[in-house]
Amino acid sequence: MTTTAFPAHWESDVLLRDGRTAHIRPIGPDDAELLVEFYGRVSDESKYYRFFSPMPRLSDRDVARFTQVDHVDRVAFVLTLQGRMIAVGRYDVVRPGEAEVAFLVEDQHQGRGIAQILLEHLAQAGRERGVDRFVAEVLPDNRRMIQIFRDAGYRVASEYEEGVLVLEFSITPTDTAIGIMQGREHEAEAASIHRFFNPRSVAVIGASRRQDTIGQALIRHLVTGDFTGRVYAVNPTAAAVSGMPAYKSVTEIPDDVDVAVVAVPADAVQDVVLDCAAKGVHGLVVISSGFAETGEEGRRRQRRLVGLSRSYGLRLIGPNALGIINTDPNVSINASLASLMPPRGRAGFFCQSGALGSAILEKVNNRGLGLSTFVSAGNRADVSGNDLLQYWEEDDSTEVVMMYLESIGNPRKFSRIARRVSRRKPIVAVRSGRTTQGVPMGHAVRRIAAPPQAVDAMFRQAGVIQVDTLEDMFDVAQLLAHQPLPRGRRVAVVGNSDALGLLAADAAAAVGLVVNKSVALDAEPSAEDFEDALDAAIDDPEVDAVVAVYIPPLNVSGEDIANVLAAVGEQSDKPLVSSFLGAEGVPELLRVPDVAGSTAGRGSVPSYAAVESAVRALARVVDYAAWLRAQDPDVEVAEVDSRAAQAVVTKALRAHPDGVDLDNEQLTELLAAYGIELWPVVPVTTLRAAQAAGRALGWQVVLKATAGHLRERPDMAHVRRNIESAAAMREAWNTLRAEIGAPEDVGFVVQKRAAPGVPVTIRSIEDPLFGPVVSFGISGPVIELVSDVAYRVPPLVGRDAAGMVREVKSSPMLFGYRGAEVVDVGEVERLIQRVAQLQNDLPQVSSLELSLVLAHSEGAAVLSAAARVEPVSDPRSDSFVRRLPGPPGDTLT
Repeated sequence: MTTTAFPAHWESDVLLRDGRTAHIRPIGPDDAELLVEFYGRVSDESKYYRFFSPMPRLSDRDVARFTQVDHVDRVAFVLTLQGRMIAVGRYDVVRPGEAEVAFLVEDQHQGRGIAQILLEHLAQAGRERGVDRFVAEVLPDNRRMIQIFRDAGYRVASEYEEGVLVLEFSITPTDTAIGIMQGREHEAEAASIHRFFNPRSVAVIGASRRQDTIGQALIRHLVTGDFTGRVYAVNPTAAAVSGMPAYKSVTEIPDDVDVAVVAVPADAVQDVVLDCAAKGVHGLVVISSGFAETGEEGRRRQRRLVGLSRSYGLRLIGPNALGIINTDPNVSINASLASLMPPRGRAGFFCQSGALGSAILEKVNNRGLGLSTFVSAGNRADVSGNDLLQYWEEDDSTEVVMMYLESIGNPRKFSRIARRVSRRKPIVAVRSGRTTQGVPMGHAVRRIAAPPQAVDAMFRQAGVIQVDTLEDMFDVAQLLAHQPLPRGRRVAVVGNSDALGLLAADAAAAVGLVVNKSVALDAEPSAEDFEDALDAAIDDPEVDAVVAVYIPPLNVSGEDIANVLAAVGEQSDKPLVSSFLGAEGVPELLRVPDVAGSTAGRGSVPSYAAVESAVRALARVVDYAAWLRAQDPDVEVAEVDSRAAQAVVTKALRAHPDGVDLDNEQLTELLAAYGIELWPVVPVTTLRAAQAAGRALGWQVVLKATAGHLRERPDMAHVRRNIESAAAMREAWNTLRAEIGAPEDVGFVVQKRAAPGVPVTIRSIEDPLFGPVVSFGISGPVIELVSDVAYRVPPLVGRDAAGMVREVKSSPMLFGYRGAEVVDVGEVERLIQRVAQLQNDLPQVSSLELSLVLAHSEGAAVLSAAARVEPVSDPRSDSFVRRLPGPPGDTLT
């Protein structure tokens, strides 16, 4: 039997429903012994359901048939845990485009979502191998398997044949199927994090009796932080640590252990993983350094650590992590190196820098902000920001998410999750390396080919409030945590300083806010005056938010004014921010008691050291509120012929396996499948050919050169227009040839003349890490020099295309600038949406450019375009299957 090598992305780590990991990969002949052992552990009932007859053991012929597959018409995946096979699923093509699918899961692992994962991966493999439909034969009383197929989200048809239920369904991924898959992904990733934050017991491996050691600090912080669970010290050379008995190994602890905090030398961590796996520990928090942050040998050590942990079902935070914190009084865990337990609050915080973690916690405490949970993931080799977002989405204690990101390993997945989470809870993020795209040594990620502006656009699309500094993050987060969202951009300024009132107005104008009410009080206002002014501003229907400024006279505490601010802030349905005594954070005087136990409850009034900071924070929140209000319910999907487009791409790649630029005929067909008409263009190398082209097109044509160094010349010297006869063509030909060179050197073409308009360019690329990216800009060398381009990440909602058109600084040219005609902007937006949809549907299109689109009052003409197709090793199947990033330690989020 001829065996075809399987694609590398068919092998990966996966997360099960209960939050534990396993490994999925194609089966091979070397799995014969594993298969026999696995089959021996399966119950007779499960065997009967699989084969419809008693089959107590597998014959040698059966083993060979099941393990020797071609990875094309016969595909099988196995799921392994701790080196043992725990499940197998397969499909066999029975006729072109149709395959029979079946599963067998070890009984003790049933109910963990394994069959669903196998079905997802088999369906994706089938789609890549040209399979359209699956057929499954199931015994009628095998209700669990029947339900698995029905719950997959596909449209399942069923009928009985000779006492067997036959299920048939197309494996084309429907919105329902994708939604179900993503729902299961969310459930599994949230479950894996829940165990870290809510352990009943924690073992500190590397606990030490010596002061000023990491192991001693971890024990001390758990105990002094009032952890409600059990703490165990593990030290092979000590009988006791900090007054509690020490165990030589985690396996000697008599009770269950949920989380292990590891602080041993890097070369000893792998042995700890094996001990923890044997003990049944759920997850590891690895404080130890000496991994990818130290260089190539450390990166190899980190890959081995992650691979080993996942192979035994363990999730890993770190290595080189600061640790985790949960301030819930029912847990109260400080499993970190931070001596300061932050106050209870509404914000969850994720950071990747262990070095910054302690400083961040100190800032949180000084500002009176409070946290619900905190994770410093260090090298974030496994658990990532995406995992934390999945957890925080459902966590009732977390109302605001703060993230300090030093790298993004899977931006496509981050965009998808963040877009969903932002609809429920605001996400405030600082992203280091925005300009340089630099990442710390410990973060091994592929470089994003998309420009930094595209990453910024992705954050905006997802509703993420991206800020420049940690100070900005806290400024915004304290407003979101304590005050309601504004309904608009209209601001009132109330204060006892005219100078600061003017600064507030200037700052508001600079960030797009409108000050339409300004109340200047006396330098020494009474509490009643301040309260009346604040009430009047809040009651004003023309005001959406209030900025209060109070600079006290000498020897005045301002307590009366603080009481007023706190009382008004608690009752107001509009946000109130202040610059109170130049204080930063949520001062004690401005806090409202919180029944949930947080240090500052809803209605507490945040204060800013400078009024400009207050206004900037308010503007960020206004933008987020506007994003929430403007959300379209669905992605706009046009009626297109994606099959025809895929056929063009497939045919081109069959002829050129390494990739090829599409010719004009292929490009015309590809674009037509998505409703984009490319105007015909006739390349010519002789005058006679140019004249013949003019006659064929009915004259009213242009002759132009297409060489790259000539396109978009501001003097348009490479174009001759309004050619209406053979004589006119001769004159244009001779003139153009004399001015710019020989036709074969500069690429002469003849094309029908389009109506005058504004030239625009629409481009898309397939970033190997980021996925599809679409850009829009008005054409011209000057505009390109200043990078006046708008970016978005497909899939697009309706407002995305409209936003792109209006976002570029040169957009007035489309809307009647200096008396010009207003162009058909709706047609421009339609072209953007179609390009985005094409790029989203066809990852093999590595680049697409509508390089010259003339937009005018009655439409838009696509005059020139180019596209390249290339094979992809992993066709963005993260949208259709669940898998943890790999290989371990590399492209992780």
